[in-house]
Amino acid sequence: MKVILRQEVDKLGTIGDVVTVKDGYARNFLIPRGYAYYASPKALRMIDAEKRQHSARMQKMKDSAEHLAMKLGDVQITIPMQVGEEDRLFGTVTNLMIAQELADRGFTIDRRHILIEEPIRSLGIFDVKIKLHPEVIATIKVWVISA
Repeated sequence: MKVILRQEVDKLGTIGDVVTVKDGYARNFLIPRGYAYYASPKALRMIDAEKRQHSARMQKMKDSAEHLAMKLGDVQITIPMQVGEEDRLFGTVTNLMIAQELADRGFTIDRRHILIEEPIRSLGIFDVKIKLHPEVIATIKVWVISA
């Protein structure tokens, strides 16, 4: 079945793409959730208007994400942890801990957007990336100290 995507769907396409999917996937998932239309000439005209609105919304979101990234560029947070032998931590520093520290400073960042490349299991200074927008990634410094 051919459908026109109304939103970006992972591993399928972006807004306005005409894709062929299995009938059940279209009828039971994409169309009821508003992710797609049945492919028709009328739907093609409707999707053009939605594309313009979507691009304007995305640009506005990108601008606000860039502004927040500039603010986050100066942020350094400190996380006290219990330490064992050879400065090894009891446990790891998680993205939830980082999100709570950022919330204490007035930044509301979803913990799923905090990208920790390797588990933090020792004392030191680490660069942690925060994905604010698909095109905007901010980096903050995380200081892990002994409690």
